[in-house]
Amino acid sequence: MLPRSISVIVAMLSLVVSTAADDWLGFRGPNSAGISQDKGIPTTWDDSSNLAWKQELPGKGFSSPIVVGDHVFVTCYSNESDLENLVRHLICLDRETGKEVWSKEIPSTSRERSIPRFAGTPGYASSTPVSDGTNVYVLFGSSGVYAYDLKGKALWHKDVGSQNAAMFGSASSPIIYGENLIVQAGSESRSIRSLDLETGEQKWSSPADTLARSYSTPIVARHTDDSQVLLVSIPQEIWAVNPATGKLKWYAETRVDTGACPVLVADDDVVYAIGGRSGGRTAIRLGGKGDVTESHTVWSRNGGAYVPSPVLHDGHLYWVTDRGLLNCIDVKTGEEAGRARLNGQFYASIQLIGDHLFAVSRFGGTYVVKADPELKQVSHNKLDDKSDFSASPAVSNGSLFIRSDTAIYCIRK
Repeated sequence: MLPRSISVIVAMLSLVVSTAADDWLGFRGPNSAGISQDKGIPTTWDDSSNLAWKQELPGKGFSSPIVVGDHVFVTCYSNESDLENLVRHLICLDRETGKEVWSKEIPSTSRERSIPRFAGTPGYASSTPVSDGTNVYVLFGSSGVYAYDLKGKALWHKDVGSQNAAMFGSASSPIIYGENLIVQAGSESRSIRSLDLETGEQKWSSPADTLARSYSTPIVARHTDDSQVLLVSIPQEIWAVNPATGKLKWYAETRVDTGACPVLVADDDVVYAIGGRSGGRTAIRLGGKGDVTESHTVWSRNGGAYVPSPVLHDGHLYWVTDRGLLNCIDVKTGEEAGRARLNGQFYASIQLIGDHLFAVSRFGGTYVVKADPELKQVSHNKLDDKSDFSASPAVSNGSLFIRSDTAIYCIRK
């Protein structure tokens, strides 16, 4: 066995190689930003054109697929009629053919909380897996965190709580920071935890009751002075946490009310938050100590999205609301620069691919729109699948991966 220091270097080099090969290693890609420069993705498709393959799934899920080398990973759940015996699935597919390589069934270790039907039962497989290019890690709610190698060998399992504190279940996806797996276990234990990637050993835990109302995935942002912070969106606030210790560095008020779902995006020492049932948006400069609301707020306005996350492109922030209003704002002022109406309901976050926005609706197909304030629609693509498309897409090496409650699709020229 290699010494730990050498193993870390090898893993880091593997991650660099994977990233260079355009792997899609976690929710919304690199740093959960929802951005890809892939120039080979088609803007039109249906069941008879530009569809490379379709693979049926054994259950439902809101989680997104990820791509690691030659494999696509996706999660789902089954046996929802008996919550005491709910089963979650981690499935590994061949990225070229869609054929199953291996799969794991993980029975629930405690009875799950019933989720309101109007939410579309999102909470039993909503957390997207994450990979360091060598292993894959997945949060399965109250059943805990599981780690596997790419061949399906179980590496470790860590319990992160079984409180079932969130009304809509577990949703935040784990992220990787250095040699650590950061898990926002809001529903499971009202906490954020850092686990060792190799062993699952807990390095720190930061509890807070408000985390039970945060379904957002945290991000790591880098200051211009090269320091880093873990940014967390909760109702009414952004928290900046030291990712090495879990200690709070600063916080600021936002317009995100009720529940926090969209992922934060950060660029040029500014973090942008949208969200809340009523909808609001806020821009905060990074840095400071304690409450920096008054000193670091760049702008704060009404209008946002409840579930879908935004993307940042060429001085503008774009997002689609749950009810299909596509928004474009100027990041310097927060003022609206453009808007367009898309038909349908949206839970999936928009994806920026090159200079196009891809917006996957729940039941009405995928819209492709030019990524500029005019928001000109390029195409509207539908598949013959009447089930729920609430997962955000993945992009890798000329392929677009979209999943529904019944199947996963590979869109490719």
